[in-house]
Amino acid sequence: MSEKAYRELCETLAKRRGRYPGKDIPEFYALVEELFTTDEAEVYNAIPKGFHPADVIAKALGKEVKEVTPILEGMADKGLCSTAGSMGEVTFYSAPTFVPGIFEFQFMRGTSTERDKKIARLIHAYKAAVDADRGPVKITYPTTRVIPVDEKIQTDNVIHTYHQVATYIEKYHPLAVSTCFCRHEAKLLDETDDCGKPDDVCMQFGLGAQFVIDRKMGRQITREEAFAILKKAEEAGLVHASLNRQDIDFLCNCCACHSMILKTALAQHKPGVILNSGFKPAHNDDLCTACGICIDRCPAKALVMTDGDEWTLNLDRCIGCGVCATGCAFEVIALVERAGVLPPPVDQKALLEAVKASQV
Repeated sequence: MSEKAYRELCETLAKRRGRYPGKDIPEFYALVEELFTTDEAEVYNAIPKGFHPADVIAKALGKEVKEVTPILEGMADKGLCSTAGSMGEVTFYSAPTFVPGIFEFQFMRGTSTERDKKIARLIHAYKAAVDADRGPVKITYPTTRVIPVDEKIQTDNVIHTYHQVATYIEKYHPLAVSTCFCRHEAKLLDETDDCGKPDDVCMQFGLGAQFVIDRKMGRQITREEAFAILKKAEEAGLVHASLNRQDIDFLCNCCACHSMILKTALAQHKPGVILNSGFKPAHNDDLCTACGICIDRCPAKALVMTDGDEWTLNLDRCIGCGVCATGCAFEVIALVERAGVLPPPVDQKALLEAVKASQV
């Protein structure tokens, strides 16, 4: 029975896809047998696409609601399913993919138990096996985007609401912050693998935040705290990134050394084409002191200064984050609109349609 449940789980996760779908290899079973009990695997397999109350999931299993609800609640606490909050006294459940979803949920608490370390090793082994089998990821349409440091955008440029993190902070309630799962996973694998960037900077908005708060994967924050976290991330040279859609429910603050979003993009032939904010840095040669700080801070290595102190930008690599501008004490750099970058799709449905169209 247990072997059947885990094989069906592999098939289910393969259908739901994501960055790391289910794959029938030994590393998959080693991982899921640690993450899921047999009962949890069966329940996950029975959750239809989207969010559903426990009675719908119980009916699909042919079981009583009172038997299935505690399993769903335990899975939500473990980050094996997600909830969309409650409507009255009814909670709705969804089955997330491995990525984005289950893998990230394992590390957002920032704990470092022996089980955390074991799960990190198992996830790392599975990702390595999948990557080795399929080869380098080729992005045909950007599923993620950079959100620029909006205070560095030159005032005569058009700034849409989706260009401003402040839009999401002011729009949604509640707000939450959690540990950067990319950097924390790295430290669970090797405690010396620490780039020194702040960890408590990944934010969630609205229903996504409520899930994180309810399941103790992060903590609720005020708008004032959110803006302070944003400032801390910008000073540290982290890149604001999220899904490539106009409405988002989370914000990652990424480093180039650990972030899955940045590492995947920077491995492409032209990173600036498939991950971009829609802006680029403009440089005032007359004010520049040639200190080189902007060069050092650029996560995409898109900036070069020649021996003659000539500042050069490689647009094929520039992701338009504004990290170079925030590090300049002399305000030499401002962000200006970059031609040819399409606005992000309106919502998740539009994003999926754009990705599908690019693969034809």
